[in-house]
Amino acid sequence: MAGLRPIQLWVPDTRRPSFALECRRQSSLLRNDMQERELLNWIEAVTDVNGWE
Repeated sequence: MAGLRPIQLWVPDTRRPSFALECRRQSSLLRNDMQERELLNWIEAVTDVNGWE
């Protein structure tokens, strides 16, 4: 009635024992990646965190 419909969203299961290991593996692939560094620098520059606690 409100013009909304349900959706289903699948996300990684953080309870799986292999989840943390996979996070570390993927992070290590980006450790020295120049594009990743540029993106993180940009996000930091444009993010307004004034008033966050």
